Amino acid sequence: MTTKKEQLQKIWRLYEKTHEHLPTSARDAVEWGVKQGLVALPEIDPMDTLADQMSRALRGEYRTDDKGRRYRINHAVRVSRSGVQQTFWAIMGFASREYMEKAFIQRREQVVGDCLQLKTDVDVYNDLNENAEPIQMILNFTEDVEERQFSRGEKVLTTA
Repeated sequence: MTTKKEQLQKIWRLYEKTHEHLPTSARDAVEWGVKQGLVALPEIDPMDTLADQMSRALRGEYRTDDKGRRYRINHAVRVSRSGVQQTFWAIMGFASREYMEKAFIQRREQVVGDCLQLKTDVDVYNDLNENAEPIQMILNFTEDVEERQFSRGEKVLTTA
């Protein structure tokens, strides 16, 4: 039995193939899949929808401190309990140091995972296009972060 993710991936491949491999939106592919009878519209739990909307709202809430730095107020920690993954939210300034450290470590792990996948994707693309100039991807962000801090007028502590 295929998972929902696998079903949607299959629909994407079918849509993409029948539309000559042109870039398109996921919404267009889903609409096509529904019209083709390949997938049914889901029954939506309104509480799940609201909880998802709240998580997005919390993730997008920022403040500016006395030094003019814009920062995220709300921070998430993912926890598994009895095999069920849950996300807990806390407000910076009220959350314990232990909680905030977990939140920051989990966010850093997401960034590292994204960088690893980006490097793999670039490497595979370059291998598939051996006759073209390879795409170079720098994954050291120290200078980028320092430049953005400087452009915001923040004090920059160089690491070099």
